[in-house]
Amino acid sequence: MQLRHEQQLPKSIGGRVLVNNPYNEMEAGGVDSDGREFKNAEEMWREEVGVADPSKKSNWYTEGVSYWQGVEATVDGVLGGYGHVNEPDIKGSEEFLNSLLAERFLDAGRGGHLVALDCGSGIGRITKNLLIKFFNEVDLLEPVSHFLDAARINLAPENLMVTEEHKAVNFYCVPLQEFSPDAKRYDVIWVQWCIGHLSDEDFISFFKRAKGGLKPGGIFVLKENIARHGFVLDKQDNSVTRSDLYFKQLFNQCGLHVYKMKDQKGFPDELFAVKMYALAPELPKRVKMSKSKRQVNRPGIIR
Repeated sequence: MQLRHEQQLPKSIGGRVLVNNPYNEMEAGGVDSDGREFKNAEEMWREEVGVADPSKKSNWYTEGVSYWQGVEATVDGVLGGYGHVNEPDIKGSEEFLNSLLAERFLDAGRGGHLVALDCGSGIGRITKNLLIKFFNEVDLLEPVSHFLDAARINLAPENLMVTEEHKAVNFYCVPLQEFSPDAKRYDVIWVQWCIGHLSDEDFISFFKRAKGGLKPGGIFVLKENIARHGFVLDKQDNSVTRSDLYFKQLFNQCGLHVYKMKDQKGFPDELFAVKMYALAPELPKRVKMSKSKRQVNRPGIIR
C-alpha cells in the first residue's frame, strides 16, 4: 500500500496552473517525485513500461515489489510510518461497507455465507480489523512474501476475535496483474492502496478478469489516494496516484459503474485525499416511485 504526501503534487507545472480536463483526465499533465513533468499519462506510461519492450514492464513491477520487500511487516511499516491512521482508516471503511451490506447483501445477517478477496492485503491489516468480521471466508492476495507470512500469523484462529464461522482461507502470493480469481467466488473484492502499482493497461485487464470472480450482485470496493489533477508518479516504489476523473475514465473502460462513493475522513492534512468507490458490473438500479407516491408529489390545481 502507499500513503503519500500531497506536497508531491505541485500547484503548477512549468509555471502553468494545473486545470482539470473534464473530457479526458488522462490527457492532463502530471509529474513524478523527481519533479519531471509529463504532458499526459500516455507519455508517462510509454516512458515507464514501454510499448514493444516486455522487459521494461517486467522491470517496473519487479522494482515495485523489491521496494516493499525492504519494508518491515508491521502496521507502521505497511502504512509508510503513518500507523496512527489505521484506526480512522478502518472506521471509514467499516461505515462504507456497512452501507453496502445493508443495501446489496440483505441475507448477510440471516445465515448468508459471504466471501471476500483482500487485494494487496499486506500483513492482513484490513482483513483482521474489518473484513473477517463481516465475511465468512476471506482470501488474501499479496505479492510480497514476508508480508503474507506475517498475515498467516496475524490471522491464525488463536489471534482472532471472531467465531469459527469466520476465517482466512487462501493466501495467494501472486501479483495483482497476474491474478485470476475463481469464477463466482466473491461477494466483495476489496482493492486498497495497491492499484496504483498497475499500468492503465493492466488496471483494465485486472478488473475485466476479476469481474468473473464476483457472484451475481457482487461488487468491488476500491479505496485509493486521489491526486487533485492528472497524476503523480512515485519513483520510489513505482506507483501512480490518479485523479478522481482519471479513475472514472478507467472504470468506464473496465465496464464498471460507480454504485456509491465516499471520501475518507480523519487523515492528516499533509496526505493525499483518499476516496472509496463501490463498483458494480451492472448499472445501478434506480428506485422507482409508486403511483401513489407520484400522485402525492404532483402539484395541485389552483382553483
